[in-house]
Amino acid sequence: MTHTQLQKAELLLSLHVPGEPLIVTNVWDAITAKVVADAPGEQDAPVGAALDHTRNAQAAVAIVGVALQHQAQVQAADLQRQLALARQALEEFTYSVSHDLRAPLRHVTAYLKIIREDLGGAADPAIVSHLQTAGDAAAQMGRLMDGLLELSRAGRVELQPGRVDLPRLLDELKDKLAPAIGERRILWRISRDLPAVQADLALLGQMLLCVLGNAVKYTRHAEAATIEVGWRALAGGWCELHIQDNGAGFDARFADKLFRVFQRLHSSKQYDGIGTGLALARLIVERHGGTIRAAGEVGSGCRVSLTLPLVPCALA
Repeated sequence: MTHTQLQKAELLLSLHVPGEPLIVTNVWDAITAKVVADAPGEQDAPVGAALDHTRNAQAAVAIVGVALQHQAQVQAADLQRQLALARQALEEFTYSVSHDLRAPLRHVTAYLKIIREDLGGAADPAIVSHLQTAGDAAAQMGRLMDGLLELSRAGRVELQPGRVDLPRLLDELKDKLAPAIGERRILWRISRDLPAVQADLALLGQMLLCVLGNAVKYTRHAEAATIEVGWRALAGGWCELHIQDNGAGFDARFADKLFRVFQRLHSSKQYDGIGTGLALARLIVERHGGTIRAAGEVGSGCRVSLTLPLVPCALA
């Protein structure tokens, strides 16, 4: 759009009353009134002149449309800038909390150890119990900081998208989960035709390890643990991947809490963890432009569904 066209568009937009919805009909009426009002002798003008004015109005509407598009682009750029600043501030805060608080936490842990050593074997059992509780709380705080630091890193690292073959990646992740599985027997049902996706290999592996790790953890008490991984194609070059288990499940009323930091729907006495795994998974999926959700019922397992971009046909 030229400078002159922008000036015309700004003049036409000035006809709009602030606070009222800017819809096509109102713009058309305003422009038509403007054109007609500016036309001399309109009452005596022939039909051809009226058509000329109508065409002028249509052209004016086109200019307004371009102006609106320009305004929308400017506003979108400003929102993107604000979002980037907010994300940067959040990442810096998360990193500071998880990194700078470690020094005082180390002091707390060290002094608890010194106190236990100074008391020796003659310590009152109640005092020993209190010190143990404080030590456990300090250790838990350290794990929470680790979780925040992991979230911070996942949000700050630059994406390096490339072709990722899901079958190969899942085989590697199953090997990494072997220590957590131990002597348990898990039936893995993984689709043979899983596609290749366009993603950051390291982050995608980290995300899937969180989701699969949860499936392994929450099927701990299942008589015949089963974990299924499948997919379906979506429009626009995307796919939906799902990971389903037959474990403990969760109350569907609180599904929105699953992907929040430090939110847990099960007691830490039942299942270990700090409540950052699915928050991390959500962060990574959203950084790839996808979405993630979960469905389940208590005692009937959980199904996590997430969307990822497929490898473009030219690269497949």
